[in-house]
Amino acid sequence: MYSVIVFDLGNVLLPFDYSNPISYFNGLRKGLGDNFIKLYMKNYHVHREFESGILSEEQFLRTMLEWVEHTVTGEQFCKIFSDIFTVNQKVVELIPLLKEKYKVVLLSNTNSIHKRYGYGHLDFLKWFDQIFLSHEVSAVKPEEKIYRTVESYTQKKSSEHFFIDDIQEYVDGAKKFGWDGVQFVNYEKLIEDFTNRRIL
Repeated sequence: MYSVIVFDLGNVLLPFDYSNPISYFNGLRKGLGDNFIKLYMKNYHVHREFESGILSEEQFLRTMLEWVEHTVTGEQFCKIFSDIFTVNQKVVELIPLLKEKYKVVLLSNTNSIHKRYGYGHLDFLKWFDQIFLSHEVSAVKPEEKIYRTVESYTQKKSSEHFFIDDIQEYVDGAKKFGWDGVQFVNYEKLIEDFTNRRIL
């Protein structure tokens, strides 16, 4: 039934948490980190435009440095801003098992800074047959283009793709374009979903 398993990255394989950057900036100046994250969430379109490749890294950094009141350099900001990831080892260990029967693809809304400073060096990325990152393909989930970009690589029917993402809206987007998929809640639920569909 399926020939391609497609994983999201953030909060599926890599849980992320902005408390380290917030604490760091609060340590530099009282309330700076809290104010930064408030501005970041309030102006989420800036994050979105960076993920989709509309904003360049230079443009994004200019805004970020304003929001942290130029207390750090661009390079320092990139490192601090990317200190958010941990590895969900149990889910990661499913990738080589799935590769025995399926193409395994990564599909993520992400940005060049997080890739370079946060997760790009991680060994498990080499297990994927192909990696599609929003800022590199100039499209974000749940836009049709990003799912079709995966299909142009796999050369498989839409219905043969199974997608795992922590955001229901992105799973719904995949389903709208003919894929099947589930929202990631935790490892146990994912195993149950795989078992129910005879994937594992």
